[in-house]
Amino acid sequence: MSIRTSLRDYASTAVTLLIVLSGVETTVGQQEKEIDVWNAGPSDLSFAVTQIPPVRTVTQVAPEDSALTSTEEGRTDLDQSFGDWREWRLEERRQALKDTKFEFNLRTFYFDRSDFNGAEKQAWAIGGWLGVKTGYFLDHIAFGATVYTSNPIYAPDDRDGTLLLAPGQNGYTVLGEFYAELRIVKDVGITVGAKGYDTPFINRNDTRMTPNTFEAIVLQGRTEFGTSSSDAAVTDDGIGLGKDRKEVAVPAPTPAQDVAAIKYGLGYFYKIKERNDSEFVSMSEDAGADVERGVWAAGALYEKGKFNIGAIDYYSEDIINIAYAESKLEVPLADDWKLKFAGQYVDQGSVGDNALQGHSFSGHQFGLKVDLPIKKALFTAAFTHAWGTANLQNPWSGYPGYTSVQVQDFNRTGESAFLLRAGYDLPWVDGLSAYALAVFGTDPDSASQYRQNEFDFNLQWGPKKGVLEGLSLRLRYAVVQQFGGDVHDLTDFRAICNYVIKF
Repeated sequence: MSIRTSLRDYASTAVTLLIVLSGVETTVGQQEKEIDVWNAGPSDLSFAVTQIPPVRTVTQVAPEDSALTSTEEGRTDLDQSFGDWREWRLEERRQALKDTKFEFNLRTFYFDRSDFNGAEKQAWAIGGWLGVKTGYFLDHIAFGATVYTSNPIYAPDDRDGTLLLAPGQNGYTVLGEFYAELRIVKDVGITVGAKGYDTPFINRNDTRMTPNTFEAIVLQGRTEFGTSSSDAAVTDDGIGLGKDRKEVAVPAPTPAQDVAAIKYGLGYFYKIKERNDSEFVSMSEDAGADVERGVWAAGALYEKGKFNIGAIDYYSEDIINIAYAESKLEVPLADDWKLKFAGQYVDQGSVGDNALQGHSFSGHQFGLKVDLPIKKALFTAAFTHAWGTANLQNPWSGYPGYTSVQVQDFNRTGESAFLLRAGYDLPWVDGLSAYALAVFGTDPDSASQYRQNEFDFNLQWGPKKGVLEGLSLRLRYAVVQQFGGDVHDLTDFRAICNYVIKF
């Protein structure tokens, strides 16, 4: 197990915060008796990703079913950043030790890919993670930690490269999360330490045995422009708490979508633990540079009703600057017909001493997407186009492009791509869903690269109730065609089983 010396720094910081908070409890605590818990929900993840109400669960969740969402596994849209503040709970005081929760996620993953040149990548691994998240001490500070592991069941030495295991088909165990969360005031909080995050270009990319995690200092918050029809605190059973903290009947609050709000975040990310690694390295080294640099990230999202728009920027000195903007709008056509439009723009470029590639470069991409949900089905069409002097890059995440799918990202300079997708939630079996998609690419600018198409098929079963709740079984298959280079079709098969136990 790898526990880095920087853990002592986080412990010292946490102790300092604890001492400070104990001194200000009589002032801040009295003024903010109704402070919300600074948490993010299981699917709306952010700079403070994987934070879930501490009285219910801990840091990790099993992958969401993807048949009825057109966002590919391992990708993060901008509106899923900066936290899901709907999950906040109003309580008078936390009993931190009593509220401490554990989560055990058992995962087994079989991966088999045949590349264009016929080379095989194959492995079957078992592992997962064990996480703990405390309640809030002094009503303001909580701690969390997660241990990850992946171990081979079947892993031929000559078929390395699946990313299920460490290089050489070796297993690994690592303390991937160790952090403190400080709830400053209502809707504003700071996280210090190592943990998983999800934003468009810094995220967990949880598409193998274990996710990316990051050593970082992150602040996030939310500001509403208006209030609901009742400002009373509401308990889980719907009873309100008046100003004297006594239970009272309250009117139903105004739906959250009627209130305009801005979610925002600011963070400095200095190290990353890759999905199949047991060590944290600097963000710039992970990107491929020979120098050590971190990444500043700052962004905001405005949302009101079914409309949102926002942007986020990632700056690494002498390495790269990545700017990302996205907007979404839902237009109801009928009760069961609601068109969802989305647009995105990516701008990347070298900065400073050009330490990443040794020369200046730039890359750009825009994308458009339309979703049409009809009862238990979802139909999607998307288009992207990339241009510039270099292919688009995503060293710390899955690529967020609308045509980025199971194998290919379709983000090479000069390349356009068209996506068609259909998903269906099968009604006769609880939690069973399926989707199929096709992406048709065009020729990129480089004469040494060729046009490609990809076809993906997915079947997933995740019971939502009963004794099997927490179990997820998923089969994925992809075929990539390349038109040039005298190569074989690439095939990619994945079988994943997750089982989550919370206690």
